[in-house]
Amino acid sequence: MWRKRPYQVYFQDLGESRFIRMSLPDPRRLLELACESLLRDEASAITALELLPMELFPPLLMAAFAGRHSKILKAMVQAWPFPCLPLGALMKDQQPYHEIFQAALDGLDALLAQEVRPRRWKLQVLNLQKKVHQEFWSMWSGTRSNMCSLLEPEATQPLRKRGKVDSLRVEPKPPSAPVEVFVDLCLKEGNPDESLSYLIKKVNQRRDLLHLCCKKLKIFAASKQNINILNMVQLNSVQDLEVNCTWKLSTLKKLAPYLGQMGNLCRFLLSHIRMSSRSTMEQEEQCVVQITSQFLSLLHLQELYLDSVSFLKGHLDQILRCLKTPLVALSITNCLLLERDFIHLSQNLNVSQLKGLSLSGLNLTNINSGPLQVLIERASPTLQDLDLDECGIMDPQFIDILPALSHCSQLTTFSFCENPISMTVLEDLLRHTIGLSKLNHVLYAAPLESYEETSGTPDLARLAQVHAFLKQMLQKLGRSDMVWLSASPCPHCGDRTFYDPSPVLCPCYMSV
Repeated sequence: MWRKRPYQVYFQDLGESRFIRMSLPDPRRLLELACESLLRDEASAITALELLPMELFPPLLMAAFAGRHSKILKAMVQAWPFPCLPLGALMKDQQPYHEIFQAALDGLDALLAQEVRPRRWKLQVLNLQKKVHQEFWSMWSGTRSNMCSLLEPEATQPLRKRGKVDSLRVEPKPPSAPVEVFVDLCLKEGNPDESLSYLIKKVNQRRDLLHLCCKKLKIFAASKQNINILNMVQLNSVQDLEVNCTWKLSTLKKLAPYLGQMGNLCRFLLSHIRMSSRSTMEQEEQCVVQITSQFLSLLHLQELYLDSVSFLKGHLDQILRCLKTPLVALSITNCLLLERDFIHLSQNLNVSQLKGLSLSGLNLTNINSGPLQVLIERASPTLQDLDLDECGIMDPQFIDILPALSHCSQLTTFSFCENPISMTVLEDLLRHTIGLSKLNHVLYAAPLESYEETSGTPDLARLAQVHAFLKQMLQKLGRSDMVWLSASPCPHCGDRTFYDPSPVLCPCYMSV
């Protein structure tokens, strides 16, 4: 049947005859049957691509992907009639797709090998990111009705229903922009996996025609091989960067030039950077300057997360001076800072758009509370999430920041676990924040009165009483919607014990 007459089903024709409407299945089922029929004969399916309506390409590719028809998929990549092919959205976690991955890249490679591009060529982006553009495939599965924005990446175009697409005639074309392949990268120790190795090989072969792009980049090792991969990536495509390594400052310095080229970076996480005992003060200062100066190029940075970064001590002002745009989220955790660092933070950080602030694990016990009070006050119009866990904040310091907290009109969550405060201050906090209409979750430290005097461990019965008392206060003040959770660390394993309203105990308590 397929060889005698090319497949030419018109969607509009399905509604022209009452007989067809009554005797045929619904259009979606017709598409499934058509795809199944095509896939039974790979040669016929590949030949039919020349005349196949563009509306049939997505369901046919989904069927070819599900059935792992690599040859058909390779041919479909070459004939894909839309600017973007979000193939990665069809891939599920923890499942091997190397054969499909390779077929897609081989199809793209065959397309790029042609001296003149087919007149019908529209493919600009092959997206191999998982969980991206899933709406495109959902629409073609019948669950969504509008996909125009996914078909045309630059401008929304109305979908034209037509019987068949232009044939694959070729004609000379001027040089066009390279095809971009998007993939999330995780650079670890050892050799890259089979699929990434194949992708790197193809990019190496066609550097001028094939660009490797990466929106999410994670770096766990600075091996020579990983540096070579970084040299292939279009660094201005990186929007989310995580450097999570136990590195010396000198190792991070090697990455600095790459960071400066990530002009579209929106989120940056840097973790576990330590100073070298062999470096001189002058060498360390040079490294810090070279690293922090790269922030001058990050004009779109919105979220900055710094965890266990040793070079911040006495140098925080250098990063703050280089931030050219206001941050939406700032997290500085488990770092050693000087009082002058807190002063710079409170005065020089642009907080006009700050919604999330985490200072968990910073030792504030011997730090004047003034800078923290100023910082919270300045951020109060926009601040939504505040985390002051394990900061060693004591009663006098907490009392100082209460007025600033009461001005945080947008605050929704506030956490201050494992700070040595009294029950009296805890009650004051509740009264100061009761008027914050958007505040609905508070994770509070177990007050000093709830600890055993001899062992210094939390008394579960006392914690339960504290929680019941605070809950009663919330009800009396008309804020029963506000959830206050108590949390205290287990002395054996460090896991927290929560109350809402009954204790959620760690296994150490359960085994007693």
